Amino acid sequence: MGTRVRGSLSILAFKKSTHLSRNMSDVVLIAVNNDDIASTNQAKFLLENHQWSKYDDVESQPAFAIGNVRMWFLPERILWEDHLDQRWNDATKETVREVIFPSRHAAVSGKPCLTLHPIGVPHHPLGEKPPFGGRSGFAPPPNPRIGPWWRLLHKKWEEDAIPDFSLSLEVTHHGPILDVPALFIEVGSTEPYWPNEEAAQLLAEVIAEGLAFSDGFSNECWSSRQIGEPVLVTLGGGHYAPKANKLGLENNVWIGHMLANHSLPFGSQENPGILWKQSIDAALASTQEAFPGGVIVCNVEKKSFKGWQRQLIYKHLESIGVEVVRSNAFLEMVKGCREVE
Repeated sequence: MGTRVRGSLSILAFKKSTHLSRNMSDVVLIAVNNDDIASTNQAKFLLENHQWSKYDDVESQPAFAIGNVRMWFLPERILWEDHLDQRWNDATKETVREVIFPSRHAAVSGKPCLTLHPIGVPHHPLGEKPPFGGRSGFAPPPNPRIGPWWRLLHKKWEEDAIPDFSLSLEVTHHGPILDVPALFIEVGSTEPYWPNEEAAQLLAEVIAEGLAFSDGFSNECWSSRQIGEPVLVTLGGGHYAPKANKLGLENNVWIGHMLANHSLPFGSQENPGILWKQSIDAALASTQEAFPGGVIVCNVEKKSFKGWQRQLIYKHLESIGVEVVRSNAFLEMVKGCREVE
């Protein structure tokens, strides 16, 4: 990976000799939280190591551009910065096709960890305000980059691991509200680890390589070439998505939303309620939107559910035409699609 540097760039004082004028195009937006050291550190390394141009302030906040990528600094409370895609378009007339959120990750475990995850609160009761942003019963499209970037993160980790840290996907959770694909890329899990610059630089390298900064910004991820390929939605398990962690390391695997047990809330066997079904339906619809033409399939973590809960899930998925697959069967589907090519 090369030597990681510890620059002292003041982001708000960052200057380039060129200035980018606004024009209509299709862009990737990196949304930086100025109140989050893990977010600003990732941004710092992206700005230091690549030739960005200063962009006109957007909503009076600093912005930068390189190729078809835009970086926008926001003041605070990123989980409640709703509709960034539309707000950027309103201000610049550029269409945002996806949003990347460099961020910190907080966990009770306190273990240092680098994570990726989609966002949304599809399980939250309609009409109630979610405590960490988002809209109840809704999940923005999961960014198709989650699978490829998970493998890229592991590749870079094998080249130059950071002592004490580990890697993990996380399940779908929290805000903000968006209409375009999104992912969070995070340094965790407690305040002593958030400023870690080695971690920030590694994640910045994943962003830069994943968005093809050195390859002409040919950074389209899912396209018409992938139509018919299987896309995995996981149901059940813990917050750190053990099944997706494992399957996502296999070549050519696409990962959609990942719903933990707590995002599939059941009542009693006599009155199971609707939240579990609401959550599944929102996650599947959102994943299909992110992967147009993809074949959405579900992997159910059997041990996470009681027998009657599993049967309700299976029956519902069958009623809407979504196949339930075991891990090996899913990987055979992936392999079969590639062999047809």
